[in-house]
Amino acid sequence: MNYNNANFEKAYGTLSQLPVSDKPEIAFSGRSNVGKSSLLNKLFNRKSLARVSSVPGKTITINFYNIDKCYFVDLPGYGYAKVSKSEKDRWSKMMEGYFNTGRNIPLLVQLVDMRHSPTADDLMMIDFLKSNAIDFIVVLTKSDKLNKSQYADRLDKIYEELNMVEKDKIIPFSAVNGENLDKIKAYIERKIEEWS
Repeated sequence: MNYNNANFEKAYGTLSQLPVSDKPEIAFSGRSNVGKSSLLNKLFNRKSLARVSSVPGKTITINFYNIDKCYFVDLPGYGYAKVSKSEKDRWSKMMEGYFNTGRNIPLLVQLVDMRHSPTADDLMMIDFLKSNAIDFIVVLTKSDKLNKSQYADRLDKIYEELNMVEKDKIIPFSAVNGENLDKIKAYIERKIEEWS
């Protein structure tokens, strides 16, 4: 798969706008400011194809990127406290609608900040994925912000905190040094092949 061919397709603000699901969709989920745009830009080998926001809770659209024979779908970040109740409701409706309309999702990439324990929202999302039989990996972002002993300590703790996820599906990642980028790509490509 040629990641350099990626281009931004469209941002959808309502469910009715979503295109027909005619290609596999690799979805990316995580709380606001966890580093979804940074991971996407690293995958695409571009500086700013996915817009990085310094203001959490900014992305309330579902963003589609066209790449070879699939879409990468950037889902709106969750868990930002300063968002109004009506925005949270809109977020819930969009997410439910995205997942419950029979879309082709061979894999969801769930992002969790490696420096902290998974939030209640992270755990709820993982529980949702498991109960809906959606295949997923957990990418632990911002691994470069930990020193060696903190890194080892957090990884051990996360294996415990996410004991419902197989260890080989938990992947530390850094957008700064590209740690495990190839592993994430290999997982994505395998799932697209299986889907096809």
